[in-house]
Amino acid sequence: MTDASPAPPTADSAATREALVLIQQYATPLITSCIILIIAYFLSTWSRRIVLRACERSEIDTTLARFFAKLTRWLILIIAVTFVLNRFGFETASFSVLLGAVGLAVSLAFQGTLSNFAAGVMLMVFRPYKIGDTIQAAGQFGTVDEIDLFSTTIDTTDNRRIFVPNSMIFGAVITNNSSHPLRRVEVQVVLEHGVDSDTAQKVLVRAAQQVQGRSTESPDAFIHDITALGVVWLVYVWGPSSDVVRLRRDLLQEVHQGVRSANLPFAVSNNLPGN
Repeated sequence: MTDASPAPPTADSAATREALVLIQQYATPLITSCIILIIAYFLSTWSRRIVLRACERSEIDTTLARFFAKLTRWLILIIAVTFVLNRFGFETASFSVLLGAVGLAVSLAFQGTLSNFAAGVMLMVFRPYKIGDTIQAAGQFGTVDEIDLFSTTIDTTDNRRIFVPNSMIFGAVITNNSSHPLRRVEVQVVLEHGVDSDTAQKVLVRAAQQVQGRSTESPDAFIHDITALGVVWLVYVWGPSSDVVRLRRDLLQEVHQGVRSANLPFAVSNNLPGN
């Protein structure tokens, strides 16, 4: 009677076992990690919207609301990536040290980018302007559409979009034309020396009073300067800051028509059309 011994393992069975071990060791964590990252992506997007709505209900400034929303989104994504790295055996402590070393090298290579980041943080803290304000900064003029940590997006009056690095804005003079609800809109008129001053003032004030959409503040006209060419008059009205361009255009037109109708002689005027 002979003993039955087990058949030696074949190469195919050994390869199958190795494949199953690899699948169990790597495929399952990989699939789980992909699912976690996908969930984190949609959760971060949803959280961003929730933060925006909460800030709107709390009447928090739009600039800060967008900043908090983006910060929340990136925090969720960073936490998810850190969790996935832990599942694959990466030590986050040593990984953070490596990131610090890489960050130092990157910071030396991208000093301009870091200066833009630092300027963006300062703009968020001091808030010299906000989204929707009309500003003049870094040689650009327009309405602020977006404030990021690296750049500020400005829409010009002729419908161009300009991306200005924050370091250029924070290190320069910033003129915010929307800080106050009312602005004084003024034009200069140069009349000949022989024109009676009382008559000229009445004509100019009456013309300014015809401007539609001005505020209840009384318009005025006064002698601003006297030159060899003539007497320089300054005419102004008050109006909403958001309507300055239209107010100045209408003021120019009304002053031009008023002076013409009163037969007052212009000396020289580069501001008034037709002269």
